[in-house]
Amino acid sequence: MAASPFGAPATILASSVSLPTADIPAVAPPAFFVLGAALLAPFLSRRVGHALGFGAAGMVAIWSLLMPAGTYLPVTFLGFDAVLFNVDAFSRVMGVIFGLIGAAAVLYSYSSDARNRQTAFALGYVGTSLGTVFAGDWLTLLFFWELMAVTSTLLVWDYGGEAVRAGFRYAIYHGLGGSLLLVAVVWHYTAVGSFLFSAADGITAGIPAALAAVGIGVNVGFVGLHTWLPDTYPRPHIAASVFLSVYTTKTGVYGLARAFPDGNLAIAYMGAAMALVGVVYALLQNDMRRLLSYHIQSQVGYMVAGVGVGTALATAGAFAHVFNHILYKALLFMTAGVVIARTDEQSLKYLGGLGRALPVTALAFTVAALSISGFPGFNGFVSKGMITAAAHKEHLDGIFYILLAAGVGTFMSFLKFGYYAFLKESSGTWTIQQSVTGQRIAMLGVAGLCVVLGLYPDALFALLPGSTADAHPFTLGHLGEGFALAALGVVGFAVLRKPLSKVGPGVDVDRVLEPLTFYGVRGVVRGATELFAAVDRGAVATARRALSAAGDPYDTIRGPLSGVVGGNDPLHDGSLRAGIATSVLLVLVVLAATLVGML
Repeated sequence: MAASPFGAPATILASSVSLPTADIPAVAPPAFFVLGAALLAPFLSRRVGHALGFGAAGMVAIWSLLMPAGTYLPVTFLGFDAVLFNVDAFSRVMGVIFGLIGAAAVLYSYSSDARNRQTAFALGYVGTSLGTVFAGDWLTLLFFWELMAVTSTLLVWDYGGEAVRAGFRYAIYHGLGGSLLLVAVVWHYTAVGSFLFSAADGITAGIPAALAAVGIGVNVGFVGLHTWLPDTYPRPHIAASVFLSVYTTKTGVYGLARAFPDGNLAIAYMGAAMALVGVVYALLQNDMRRLLSYHIQSQVGYMVAGVGVGTALATAGAFAHVFNHILYKALLFMTAGVVIARTDEQSLKYLGGLGRALPVTALAFTVAALSISGFPGFNGFVSKGMITAAAHKEHLDGIFYILLAAGVGTFMSFLKFGYYAFLKESSGTWTIQQSVTGQRIAMLGVAGLCVVLGLYPDALFALLPGSTADAHPFTLGHLGEGFALAALGVVGFAVLRKPLSKVGPGVDVDRVLEPLTFYGVRGVVRGATELFAAVDRGAVATARRALSAAGDPYDTIRGPLSGVVGGNDPLHDGSLRAGIATSVLLVLVVLAATLVGML
């Protein structure tokens, strides 16, 4: 029996039958299911295109569950040994949740009147993300990582308007991050001699590790590298925001775990800082999707802290939180999207009283809010508790208390969101329609999983890398901690409600609190944008001249060649056929250009 490069038998089917390595290339990478649907969707009817995307994403979730650990596909990529996909505990849990939420998001998109083209871009984004997390080597990971940046940018751009400029800034951020990661991977290869994950224990220490941390840090939203999150995610279509909230940052967490499998204390503290900074910024927001975007940074901070702590419990907790966060964060963006679609209003300052008008949406929001806040009985409580317990067990008290403080802030943020959107009486007058059936099914389905995994976490524990032997979510101490954080959140919101209500609707806290980073990045983005614009203008002008020359060659060359061909007489149509001198001249020009091109 052949063994995989990851030390497990190479198997193809979810049975006891083991197949030799030679048969493995017959397996279709799971990313290809979704990428195929993305290519076909624009050419199908809206119903059929979305049904195909839903089925492809759902198939990936099932595939990820059934494929045994050790399944892999070795290839030669650009002359290097690579593994196009590999199934292990890390990739399995990512594949299950990426496929599951992808299917729910496609259903939500269909019910939110998203166009086939937008959903095709979204499916391309899902497919390239799957390619990244199932990669078995750094070269393949980097290939799909860059494609993921492209597909997500196209998804943002598709909406037009303000999303176009935001998409440019997003693309530049991720282009710079990807470039740093590329340098780190190449440096790693020169030190190790292989791109395979199995060739070394993480990325090479020193400068390559530092470059990889910063490059991946763009994707996960390290403090100072996070401004693309609140800048981009509120801009596109409401259904696009659901997809965007899931894949880029969590793929980044996966990349960190591959790069630093034994943890890194600096990364752990950065994760704690992300958790606290994100929640502070979120509290100052009134735009619903900007608030949720800052909370992506905050919640991803817990995952980054878990990866940084690096113990078996911390790693399991980090990936449990990846799974849980994808569920409740997608649900929060779904509920916000319904509110925006039904009221045409994004600011909490002008909402209120929607609990009676949108009861299903209000219920789904409540479940998601309790989940992200870590209230006992909901999935976020379990995974957050695993990470904080791991930090406490390793005597990392600074990280432990920072994460607890971030938990209090999270309760406050979503009390604010729920109060102003669903409870507070509003002076606004809207004619509100109920969410459509597909939206309700998607929201209630995801909400149900948040509750089930909160009450029965063993269903998730079976999928996780690391070890859950020390995970005891329902001890009295842990339950007491959850209730105490909730109580402090209620008190904090009661105290700060009036001051927070005075914050303007469009405040940009990054500009106020991090002016150097904000304006520095803006300058780089603006310079890059102007450079792109100059190149675009040059390309357009060249194309126009070429078309003009093709349409009227005599007019094009009349000026430059009139003196050579006709003396003082202007060139006229047909004059190029009049003399041998002109013909010889043109032949010589063509030959010279050809020779130059061949050198």
